[in-house]
Amino acid sequence: MKAALIESVGKVKVTTVPDPTPGPREVVVKVAACGLCGTDLHIREGEFAPRLPVVPGHEFAGEVVATGREVTTLAEGDRVAVDPSLYCHECRYCRTGHANLCERWAAIGVTVAGGAAEFAVAPAANCVKLPEHVSTQDAALIEPLSCAIRGYDVIRSTLGARVLIYGSGTMGLMMLELAKRTGASGVDVVDVNPERLATAERLGCSRTAAGADEFDRPEGWEFVIDATGNAAAIQDGLGRVAKAGTFLQFGVSDYAARATIEPYKIYNQEITITGSMAVLHSYERAADLFAAGLLDPSVFISDRLPLDEYPEALDRFAAGIGRKIVVTP
Repeated sequence: MKAALIESVGKVKVTTVPDPTPGPREVVVKVAACGLCGTDLHIREGEFAPRLPVVPGHEFAGEVVATGREVTTLAEGDRVAVDPSLYCHECRYCRTGHANLCERWAAIGVTVAGGAAEFAVAPAANCVKLPEHVSTQDAALIEPLSCAIRGYDVIRSTLGARVLIYGSGTMGLMMLELAKRTGASGVDVVDVNPERLATAERLGCSRTAAGADEFDRPEGWEFVIDATGNAAAIQDGLGRVAKAGTFLQFGVSDYAARATIEPYKIYNQEITITGSMAVLHSYERAADLFAAGLLDPSVFISDRLPLDEYPEALDRFAAGIGRKIVVTP
């Protein structure tokens, strides 16, 4: 079969790899669409993945075309979205309800072959059936939405809160949609990309700006969310949190990124600084919300490119062009 392959640091190609075979409790999915993510850029640079080469792609959906001998919940022809998370279910973190922090954490498209291919293998337990009205080519959005939902679980947003989001790419826009629906009284968005800010305005944010100073809110925001991973944005955001507020590090930064905190301010103003790692008990909820129309795929997906153009699609994503880019085998 044809697949994208990150073969070594900085080197990506589309090539032929062996057809996948399902294990006893696995299925083979014919991929309809696979989304690109910032994590894919980190993998390309040798981060996240413990070893290369690897077939990337952890945001995907498609049709079941083969099932393992012990699979009873799915059948050939079922259309599914796939939760890429792979946990050991044995370590302390799995046993205490923090499986996303599993000591043996793994993921389809990160540590094992993923959905940037014609076919992909997944545990049957990781597959969520799609209702008839949901397109498999749109359902690649469910995985990033599940990450955003996990972020909102972490910050425990309250009704009437003021929210500041750094970044209006796919994840920032998803955070915007969730903030609106969890009762925020206002959602302000910062980005240096005017086109992306225009999309945030289209989705109904309160205000947009290239820098938070333009908002003239010296008291800060109850919830500040970084969806960029950019060190400068993170540093600025840490200084925008209101008393008793929360800063969420949601964007994936480079390993070398650093930010300075003010311990006395954190103590004196009871500021919470926290993070959100991938998916945890949120994939099924994301699938339900997506099916209910939480997101408009025509707004979120800016580019649909053939699998043969995966290396170019990754370069396009790295350059900040468009919003969600998906490849279609």
